[in-house]
Amino acid sequence: MGPQSNFQPAFLLISLLVLTLFFFAQRFFVRRAITVIRRSENPKLRRTAYGVLYSLLVFIVIVIANRLFLHVLPRGGVFSFFVAIVQLWLFASFFAFLGIKLIHLFDSALRKIRQVLHASKPQPEITVDPGRRSFFRAAATFVGAVPLVAAVYGFAKERFDFRFRQVDIPVANLPQGLDGLRIVHLSDIHIGDFMPAEQIRRAVDMANSTSAHLAVVTGDFVTSVGDPLEQCITELSRLRAPLGVWGCNGNHEIYAEVEDLTEGMFAKYGMRLLRQNSAELTWQNEKFNLIGVDYQRDHSPLGLQAPMLQAIEPLVRQDIPNILLSHNPNSFYRAAELGIELSLAGHTHGGQIKVEIVDHSWSPARFMTRFVAGLYHLPLAPPKTGKSSVYVNRGLGTIGIPARLGVDPEVSILTLRRA
Repeated sequence: MGPQSNFQPAFLLISLLVLTLFFFAQRFFVRRAITVIRRSENPKLRRTAYGVLYSLLVFIVIVIANRLFLHVLPRGGVFSFFVAIVQLWLFASFFAFLGIKLIHLFDSALRKIRQVLHASKPQPEITVDPGRRSFFRAAATFVGAVPLVAAVYGFAKERFDFRFRQVDIPVANLPQGLDGLRIVHLSDIHIGDFMPAEQIRRAVDMANSTSAHLAVVTGDFVTSVGDPLEQCITELSRLRAPLGVWGCNGNHEIYAEVEDLTEGMFAKYGMRLLRQNSAELTWQNEKFNLIGVDYQRDHSPLGLQAPMLQAIEPLVRQDIPNILLSHNPNSFYRAAELGIELSLAGHTHGGQIKVEIVDHSWSPARFMTRFVAGLYHLPLAPPKTGKSSVYVNRGLGTIGIPARLGVDPEVSILTLRRA
């Protein structure tokens, strides 16, 4: 558990910094808007513009408060479209603000260097270079526009660009009969304004086309209170696999207070949600142990590290392979210590946004976990030998902003292989 020990305080500090930058970003663009409005010589036009600006600010505050606390605004239709615009604006303005400020800092640094270089010369003052000023003004405009264009593209195109991702997973101590077992894995559905039922249906059809032997869904069926949970479960019940459809709860089921309701709906529609329990499954005369847990918090409300996968030791089998469904990939540390050969998780959305510069990539999920997306390994605890694996699904839905950039929503086809 060591690599996580100081993670939560750092995450809280970074979150506070991001919120502060969000505030300054909005202040920056509001002041720019006021400057533009003041240039108008038409008093009536100025009053109208001020009214529109302040109405937009109030609407932004209401949308943020509703998303975080209230959950009272109407859902669907045109209103959801305006909510999407607000969320996209918050994202785009944040990165536009950072980009513009970097351009300003670079410009200021060049001016300082120029002043130092000319300090020993007899000129009484340094003249303004109109070309340099025009260049940096154009650069700031371009850098400010890029996040807005990217946000619109991520909303209109990449958000529903579902992709298959096929991965062979080496599993320690896997019997010969289970070699080649295929698992179709979905996660982070987030049905609601920005994930309609018809898109879930499309993902389910994709999953069924794989002819997988086992289907699993690792949590976050909804985002918040009022989301149509039963509609989501109804669509997921169309999944077909000989070994059945299994799932676990995510953190958003906690926020929406529907953990028990989700379990009941799974049963109603012929599926099973595992909550701190397990099931023995058989394929080609070989057995494996499927374990499922509710969302595992890796910190307490005070920000202190919290133990994970408590009281599931009796569920872990030593005689057959174990597969764990746990929404939070950070439970993988403890899973490996318990001797669980394979964990399936979600939660991160693959960061939802990934920026690649040369051969390096950056994702906001790095602030949450080292297990952002894809396949990872840790040593299995003795007496077992070999490696424990976790596969982190990039999810279908979105959270925060209704867009994806560089991170495709995925339907995972995982094939178990003997290590």
